[in-house]
Amino acid sequence: MKLRWALVISLVIAGPMLMAGPAAAQEKEQWLPLLCYRTGPYAPGGSGLCGGFEDYIDLINLKGGVEGIKLKWEECETAYSPPRGVECYERTKQEHGGACVHHPRATGITYALTERATADKIPLMTLGYGRADAQAGGDIFPYVFPLVTTYWSQVTGKIKYIAQREGGLEELKGKKIALLYIDVAYGQETIPVLKTLAAKYGFELGLFPVPPPGLEQSAQWLDIKRRFKADWVINRNWGISCTVPLKEAARVGFPRDHIIGVWWCGSEEDVVPAGPAAKGYISTNFHGVGQNFPVIQEILDQIYMKGKGNLPVTRVGTVYYNRGVIEGIMTVEALRTAYKEFGAKPVTGEQVKWALEHLNIDAARLKEIGAQGFMPPIKTSPTDHEGGGWVRFQQWDGTKWVPIGDWVTPMKEVVAEQVKKSAAEYAAKKKEEK
Repeated sequence: MKLRWALVISLVIAGPMLMAGPAAAQEKEQWLPLLCYRTGPYAPGGSGLCGGFEDYIDLINLKGGVEGIKLKWEECETAYSPPRGVECYERTKQEHGGACVHHPRATGITYALTERATADKIPLMTLGYGRADAQAGGDIFPYVFPLVTTYWSQVTGKIKYIAQREGGLEELKGKKIALLYIDVAYGQETIPVLKTLAAKYGFELGLFPVPPPGLEQSAQWLDIKRRFKADWVINRNWGISCTVPLKEAARVGFPRDHIIGVWWCGSEEDVVPAGPAAKGYISTNFHGVGQNFPVIQEILDQIYMKGKGNLPVTRVGTVYYNRGVIEGIMTVEALRTAYKEFGAKPVTGEQVKWALEHLNIDAARLKEIGAQGFMPPIKTSPTDHEGGGWVRFQQWDGTKWVPIGDWVTPMKEVVAEQVKKSAAEYAAKKKEEK
């Protein structure tokens, strides 16, 4: 009898502890749903982004997590489709205690999720894509974060780069700049800023839309070369349509070192298929390329040398892979900021929003995480959801991307004017719909 009572008492005492065990273990994990596109025509970009992101998260977990919190992630395949992206978002937002942040990884999905995520109080991190006007933050875009840089900052950097090549901003007067763009919302997004810059600096802007999927561009290139007589061409395509202009330019005799691509037309997958026609081509970027960075070397040592990793090791250091690592760094730094403010336990979307508005990744911090020279410094605020806007340029030498010059800052006043105008129009539209 005494033994039975002892057993009962032990179970009473141990019961709460046994029940607390799994809960405590779960409490030390932060859920990160991953919207990915590893299938479809844009799979090279999606697989690189997600592969780099997941390798960096694996590295952080191997080192004990973020402030002791391990990161738990799971992919949901969107195929770069907005309807499938929305489906993934809705399916994953409440799993494992709830999502604290989402990465749409597509401009169309970002637009489709903006109001949902705001209502759900889940931040959207959109590095180098999505809504450029969301950098305004505040009450209009409280949960959208186009971090590091936006399309509008990028295009002002392109005009500054062209001006450098021509001898100064005053030398732009009378020049002809062609915008070759895939005719969807993403392709059209920089037109208002370019029109403002054309009026300000006196260059002639030519618009050359390409119907999607953009595999046929011969007519546009004949027009650009023979009628418009462009001095420079901005290549704003996506996927396989990024490669077509390089072959067409070679065919009509347009110099490749006078074509500047958007960063989504600046990967190895965009230039290798064009062969010699791509040599000399220039594109923008917002991070380093290659394996010669401490953070990439650490991934190779700790992940790939141990037989792990999400991609063939030959893709480590490529443009899309490194961009995924940047996404991972920004996510981890946001979580670290949130844990320091709210305690080392899983955080909510509102708490991550606070962290994203108080990021300060300066040169010292970049050195600590092995990302010095890999990415620009970032400093955000409640009314600056971009945090910098710096871009850099790279040139294809026939075998690899070679960086050109240093970081280029955006024309802040031009971008701010367009952000203010577009955000106000969005707010007015939302008010009318209520």
